[in-house]
Amino acid sequence: MANLAVTAAAAASSRFLGGGTARENEVPLGDVLVAGLRDAMLGLGSNLGDPQPEQLPAELSRALTDFHTCRYGSLAVRLPRLIRAGHALSDDGQGHALLAQSYVLATRMLVKLDEQQLGWMAADRARQLAEAGDDVLIVAEAARNLAVLARKAGWNDQAMSIALVAADNPSLRSAGRAGTAERGLLIQSAAYTAARSGDRKGMRQLTEEAAAIATELGGPTLLRDHGGGFSQATVQLHLISAENSAGDPVAALSAARAIAPQSLPSVERRSRYYTDIAAAFGQLGRRDECVRALLTAEHHAPEETHACPAVRSLISGLLVSGRTTSELRGLAARSGVLT
Repeated sequence: MANLAVTAAAAASSRFLGGGTARENEVPLGDVLVAGLRDAMLGLGSNLGDPQPEQLPAELSRALTDFHTCRYGSLAVRLPRLIRAGHALSDDGQGHALLAQSYVLATRMLVKLDEQQLGWMAADRARQLAEAGDDVLIVAEAARNLAVLARKAGWNDQAMSIALVAADNPSLRSAGRAGTAERGLLIQSAAYTAARSGDRKGMRQLTEEAAAIATELGGPTLLRDHGGGFSQATVQLHLISAENSAGDPVAALSAARAIAPQSLPSVERRSRYYTDIAAAFGQLGRRDECVRALLTAEHHAPEETHACPAVRSLISGLLVSGRTTSELRGLAARSGVLT
């Protein structure tokens, strides 16, 4: 357990210690991102500064890097511009694919920020554009995002169906290693949905199926539209979340011990690892370890930690449920949570 609950001094760099307040450009990042995406999706806002058509592939790569390194300040500028510029392209296959990938990324960010209404809009556009561009991997990733949104809406049966039908698509099965990895991601998603439904047996069966796919692949597989990729480590990361969701934080911590955080493929995934550990400690009432895990997540990805509604909710709960420390009050202030 000592490996999970890293000391606050080791977890946080010096700029995070003490009381502190959120930097002005960090606290509202979620709101800035949502507003920018909303306006771009509605065709509003100026196109001054938007990238030229020949720049769009490189801009998409940079936007994906921003997401996976949790640089949301940069993403808040880059992604809305990318969507506006993508809509200005001609309706050819390349334009459809690029815009579909932009909307897939927008959906993931909106899900993270718990903006379901805009998330549905982005996910449906991603699906339609992917199907028009006939790109099986983008179609599958759009389906995975739709399944996540359905699960968050409480439509667990529909979420399960969306993920498993997409995973069984013959086109995906014939898409080589990347197609196999995308199948693994979809089955991971279905496992988490089973946990949310209270079906622990189904969750574990689906997790074992995803793990078998990872074993078959023999090593991590990076995916163009999912920088976290697919591997044994990502299967185990989903298991932590699923055990937490199923109400078994002890099992979640046991699953966490099986992962070396450095084996996770992105800053965003490592941040998720530590916030899931914090959630498990929170369920167990182990406040100090919960705070230390949150500080570790903040150290890896401050913009993610400060902007994520689920993390801010956890911090709020800690503030009102027991004694506070200077570390907790500082984290709350930097995250824009009222103390």
